[in-house]
Amino acid sequence: MNRTLIIGSRGSKLALFQAEQAKARLFEANHSIDVRIEIIKTTGDVKSDPLTVIGGKGVFTKELEDALIDRRIDIAVHSLKDLPTIVPPQLTIGAICEREDPRDALVLRLDSNSASATLDGLPAQAIVGTSSQRRFTQLKALRPDVVIKDLRGNVDTRLRKLDEGQYDALILASAGLKRLGLADRISVAISPQQMLPAVGQGAVAIEVRGDDEISLNAVRSLDHYSTRLACFAERSFLRALGGGCQLPIAAHALLEGDELALDGLVASQDGKKIVRNTISGKATDAELLGTQLAERLISLGANSLLQNSRT
Repeated sequence: MNRTLIIGSRGSKLALFQAEQAKARLFEANHSIDVRIEIIKTTGDVKSDPLTVIGGKGVFTKELEDALIDRRIDIAVHSLKDLPTIVPPQLTIGAICEREDPRDALVLRLDSNSASATLDGLPAQAIVGTSSQRRFTQLKALRPDVVIKDLRGNVDTRLRKLDEGQYDALILASAGLKRLGLADRISVAISPQQMLPAVGQGAVAIEVRGDDEISLNAVRSLDHYSTRLACFAERSFLRALGGGCQLPIAAHALLEGDELALDGLVASQDGKKIVRNTISGKATDAELLGTQLAERLISLGANSLLQNSRT
């Protein structure tokens, strides 16, 4: 390899951890590789407004993709759930790394009673922090009495606000907490049966230029086959619904041998209406299964719920 590969990453602690992991694995696969990381600020990093205001699609990824297209970087490392389901034609997802825990996590204050460490155990009118419309709608369906308050900032900031008493609980991604060494802050991992995760949650995507054979070959060693198939099924489901990360859409796929099972839902903004269904089939038909499940939910009324969420 006769050139330095530049990894583009957001500057948050979690994003840099994921970029450093990718760098280490690239070097582990080929000790002759020279790799460095360049921090790139995205719209989501510089604006403090709620994501529903600034727009959820691409706010954490567009500037990284622009840097790839402009050849300022060679590899972009994303949390897959942030990456729109349609990538620019010049780019491709070269690898999807092995998935961390995809579940959402309920996080209580350090001084909280551990007996309340469930969604059902939260006190009446508890203030719960989340910036996710998907979590908002599912939590409202489960606990219509709780007060949901918008939550922005890096993980450390969010936990500080929680422990200061601004919230009674937070809902965060288990994967991010584990990657940051904060698994002990997970009061309970919420089962997908109770709260279905975001599409791609817990997975890291490696995006490269489609014509860059050096980078494509380098990142191939980072790809995890079963994670890729599961995430492609979930992303196909989301794409067929025309959704982004700020719409109340959720999906989770699991592989068992050669079979893939996909669970998906669409909710109304207030959580009062949810359509949910599952599909299973050959793992090699992952994207087809995602499309078919989306069509099934559309037949159950998903489009009207999504239209109301977009207005």
